[in-house]
Amino acid sequence: MLGFIKKLVMAYGLNFAPKLYEVIRDKGYNMQYFRRDAIAGLTLAIISIPLGMAFAIASGVSPAQGLYTAVVAGFFIALLGGCRYQIGGPTGAFVVIIFNTMQQYGYEGLTMTMLIAGTVMIVAGYLRLGTYIKYIPYPVVVGFTSGIAVSLFSTQVKDILGLDIASVPAEFLPKWRVYLDNLDKFSWTAVFIAILSFGIIFYVKLRRPKLPAFLLGVIGSTLIVALFSLPIDTIGSKFGGIPHFIPMPKLPEFNIDLALKVMPSALAIAFLASVESLLSATVVDAMSGDNTNANAELIGEGIANLACACFMGIPATGAIARSATNVKAKAYSPMSGIMQSVFILLFMLLLSPAAKYIPLSCLAVVSVIIAYNMFNFPKFWHLLLGPRGDRITLVVTFLLTVMVDLNTAISVGFIMSSIIFMHRMSREIEIANDESVFEYVSRGQDISDTLNEKGVISLRLSGPLFFGGASQVSMFFRQMRSVPKVLIFRMGSVPVVDASGANILIEFIRKLKQYDTKIIFSHLRAQPRRVLHDALTKEGLIKDISTASNFENAVKMTKRYLQKLEAEKTDKAVDF
Repeated sequence: MLGFIKKLVMAYGLNFAPKLYEVIRDKGYNMQYFRRDAIAGLTLAIISIPLGMAFAIASGVSPAQGLYTAVVAGFFIALLGGCRYQIGGPTGAFVVIIFNTMQQYGYEGLTMTMLIAGTVMIVAGYLRLGTYIKYIPYPVVVGFTSGIAVSLFSTQVKDILGLDIASVPAEFLPKWRVYLDNLDKFSWTAVFIAILSFGIIFYVKLRRPKLPAFLLGVIGSTLIVALFSLPIDTIGSKFGGIPHFIPMPKLPEFNIDLALKVMPSALAIAFLASVESLLSATVVDAMSGDNTNANAELIGEGIANLACACFMGIPATGAIARSATNVKAKAYSPMSGIMQSVFILLFMLLLSPAAKYIPLSCLAVVSVIIAYNMFNFPKFWHLLLGPRGDRITLVVTFLLTVMVDLNTAISVGFIMSSIIFMHRMSREIEIANDESVFEYVSRGQDISDTLNEKGVISLRLSGPLFFGGASQVSMFFRQMRSVPKVLIFRMGSVPVVDASGANILIEFIRKLKQYDTKIIFSHLRAQPRRVLHDALTKEGLIKDISTASNFENAVKMTKRYLQKLEAEKTDKAVDF
């Protein structure tokens, strides 16, 4: 396998080398390490089997497709990804998008979304955009994650209650209206199995946290249904069971018209897959001390989604809970993710006949518990108690995710966060006329009165000088009542200047040059120095500007300039 990975690395480039290659190359691999990975892989397979089926059913596809995805995505993300402990597969984040896409365009449309999303992620990885995902505002992430959790819960009510409903609307409010109108059609058996499943899972998590709670909950409820032949919807009655093996790969046909229709959903999947996988990588890096190659991870995730489209799977990404379990299971390398896929395949090969007895209400309980964990009430509540801007962004993103769609929620949330951030930064801009500071740099001589009388003004600027605060700066300049002989811009507290901020300064300088005002910039930092130098050069003003390393030197330059003016005035008087 190492030889195969080396060929892939040559195709990738060393900057995008998979983590599996790096681990084997740098630290080696032996039977002891393989044993650790195999044990971790078995643990993960036990967790992933019920989750894969539950997410698939919640997404509106067959449970077998959830297992296909767990096998294929788990294999390729482990083989080609940039995170040492990342475990890929279907997750709750995609349920709503997949469900809506399936209802509108069928599985052909979903396949097209995976092709587009996978391609976008691969391109993003090669463009090194993985490092920028961390700039997604936290209230937006919490808002759409919590919104997805509520939407996921809403899709499970029908199976938990066993409601006899032929079709459930995709929209949130119409869906609940249908639920309320059909509450009298619930099944006592479904409710009993749901309560039993929840009780088993809750007890195991509370009393035996090291045991696979979800799997034991599924096994317990399945045994009750099979032994007593309970009248309840199961995988067998609804989907006819699951096959013994994954299907042969088939390259999907590309339909340009369909691709344009599903483009918004595809971009949302690409965004979600990127955010969730890199958030997951951040979590496991903190647990393990390893460092993820974010761009290689995006490429691996993209290829995994392309592969899922060829194997009748659904969209996939790195799963935070399963990846964290991988670290706790003492996995050594990404080989644990590959072994997870092998064990899931063995389950399909040997135990698939028993899967037909699994009740849908039990798998719905699994999805509801996942939805509860996704919502993360403490984080949501903490943001609600935070600054008003963060609070508004959180609530708007959450409501749009639930009531409208994820694409709108992310777009609006990101724009709102950007505007609020710019507003906050613009309020940090301060401009003060501080002639009184002259006395602190006089080295024992009070020159403040002398300089002030001679028309010297010092302006102290602090904060980012960018377009968000440009109007504030411009207004201050317009309100200056007198034209100085020397103007010192103290720029030491200005970390950044953009084109708008530079333009405001240039316009002000151009007006002052009409009165032969001497301009001195003091203590320019690297970025403002570069931006202002380029802007002043383009405007032909660079030769009229002086710079000083600090304010003391600016004062010395001012004194020399004033002495020069006095000497010139004296010479003119003598000539007269």
